[in-house]
Amino acid sequence: MASNKDGDPSLGYLTRKDTEVKLPRPTRVKNKTPAPIQITAEQILREARERQEADIRPPKQKITDSTELGDYRLRKRKEFEDLIRRVRWNISVWIKYAQWEESQKDFNRARSVWERALEVDYRNHTLWLKYAEVEMKNKFINHARNVWDRAVTLLPRVDQLWYKYIHMEEMLGNIAGARQIFERWMGWMPDQQGWLSYIKFELRYNEVERARGIFERFVQCHPKVSAWIRYAKFEMKNGEVARARNVYEKAVQKLADDEEAEMLFVAFAEFEERCKETERARCIYKFALDHIPKGRAEDLYRKFVTFEKQYGDKEGIEDAIVGKRRFQYEDEVRKNPLNYDAWFDYIRLEESVTNKVRIREVYERAIANVPPAQEKRYWQRYIYLWINYALYEELDAEDIERTREVYRECLNLIPHEKFSFAKIWLLAAQFEIRQLNLNGARQVLGNAIGKAPKDKIFKKYIEIELQLGNIDRCRKLYEKYLEWSPENCYAWSKYAELERSLSETERARSIFELAIAQPALDMPELLWKAYIDFEISEGEYDRTRELYERLLDRTKHLKVWISYAKFEASAMEEQNLCIQNARRVFEKALNYFRMSAPELKEERAMLLDEWLDMEKSFGQHGDVSLVEPKLPKKLKKRKQIASEDGLAGYEEYIDYVFPEEAHAHNLKILEKAREWKRQKLASGADD
Repeated sequence: MASNKDGDPSLGYLTRKDTEVKLPRPTRVKNKTPAPIQITAEQILREARERQEADIRPPKQKITDSTELGDYRLRKRKEFEDLIRRVRWNISVWIKYAQWEESQKDFNRARSVWERALEVDYRNHTLWLKYAEVEMKNKFINHARNVWDRAVTLLPRVDQLWYKYIHMEEMLGNIAGARQIFERWMGWMPDQQGWLSYIKFELRYNEVERARGIFERFVQCHPKVSAWIRYAKFEMKNGEVARARNVYEKAVQKLADDEEAEMLFVAFAEFEERCKETERARCIYKFALDHIPKGRAEDLYRKFVTFEKQYGDKEGIEDAIVGKRRFQYEDEVRKNPLNYDAWFDYIRLEESVTNKVRIREVYERAIANVPPAQEKRYWQRYIYLWINYALYEELDAEDIERTREVYRECLNLIPHEKFSFAKIWLLAAQFEIRQLNLNGARQVLGNAIGKAPKDKIFKKYIEIELQLGNIDRCRKLYEKYLEWSPENCYAWSKYAELERSLSETERARSIFELAIAQPALDMPELLWKAYIDFEISEGEYDRTRELYERLLDRTKHLKVWISYAKFEASAMEEQNLCIQNARRVFEKALNYFRMSAPELKEERAMLLDEWLDMEKSFGQHGDVSLVEPKLPKKLKKRKQIASEDGLAGYEEYIDYVFPEEAHAHNLKILEKAREWKRQKLASGADD
């Protein structure tokens, strides 16, 4: 009971100790030195081989009489029949059975086995082949014909059966029978090899007309490039050049758009080349290059270049070499007509060939691809097609009327109400000037100002009129310019400069006054500088001072103060007076920065540095002691840098402490000390 109680039910109530497998203790190898005689694995295998016993083979049986032969045949047939009953689907068993019957010269029984096998799987062409070979080997010709006839009737798509059948008839010399079998086979439209075998069969017996007729049927059944080329080569081999050319021409009519058309054209051109018809070959190459897609014509290009190098002149060779690149560009522009870079490359290629008709054709095709959207960024490359076209017509083709027409069409095409191109207007005007047509140039520029006024157009128009000496026209143009763009400081300055060059000082001054009175200017500092320089050049120092004062009413910028002071220092007056005026300007500027803009410490420090440099430049008349007490001290300080996540660290900066600020800071410290002392005395009295 105790043992059952301690036992494990899953182990049949045996204890764990009872079920443990006790392995033998591994023996210790005491002597680990190598044995004196070493045995290799090869020796072990050789000994095992030598000790194997010989196979037991059945004894050879000798048949001495017909009874034993009958018993042997009966036993063997029974074995085959039993095997067939077990594996009826195994064709190799049937073949062995039939071949055994054949070895016994019992051909009727052998035929019976073959027929039974065909009932099992008549689609197995190996059966038919072996069956017919047995009949042929034993010279049963009619039986073999019967087998072949049944085989090709049931399996007409197995070419091997047809080949064997025809080969048998040909070996027997039955040429008419073999031809009849070929005709039956051709009715099933076999592959190209079948047709070629039929043609070779006829040619073996010198039946050229029959072979030609078969070729005609062959290319109708298989309308492929390779079939037509074979047909043409057949005619060429027989010396029928006209017939061969006719075959190639028919092939081109039917297969010009075929994927393998390149091969056909190459063969046709090489045929003409062999016939010494180089012009015909050249025409074929060019026709092919015009019709075959560029991606499939690489071999054609190479052959054409080789042909031209061999038979062509210099022009023909260059045309052949250019042809490949031309068709590459054609392919690119056909895929994307708006790829203007491809058009530029294509045009450059044609211009290198210098064929006017072709160049103009490419230009016309290129400019016909107008950008779909009326946005300037889409037109910026396109417009250069027109520019190049016009320059080509003017400089290379030297066709003036056509150039004028190109410019006119281009200007009519551009939507000027949305955007325009000053370059086109200016090129058209310059073209008219080169043709000595000044009225035409003025008309173009006038239209430009009316339809799409631009800075470049005004500047160029004014420059042209100024070179011609038409001052009144220049004034009118400047008035139009300023009427269109009153904030343009460049235009005001140039207008005033024109009047000054004509010694019209009052006109120039009036123009400057009108300019600075404008409510908005794009670069007012340049205009004021030009006005001030104008007054200085005229020697009007009082007017200049007045201008500076008016400018300071508008802006208190540091550069204005410094410029004002430098003007006073360099005015062509008495030196002491100049120095005093300059110091007065600096004092005024310093007072402004100290009282009205105390936060602009850096500008104030820069102003004092300029003042100090100026005092030094005055030499013995200068007084550096006026400036040095006012110079600030530079202090390096740090400030916190704030970021989205919080404080990101500290940044160093330069702070300027001016003398009055330092004095005020010292007074604050002294006041704090006194306050602390009063508090201390008051607390001592309480104690």
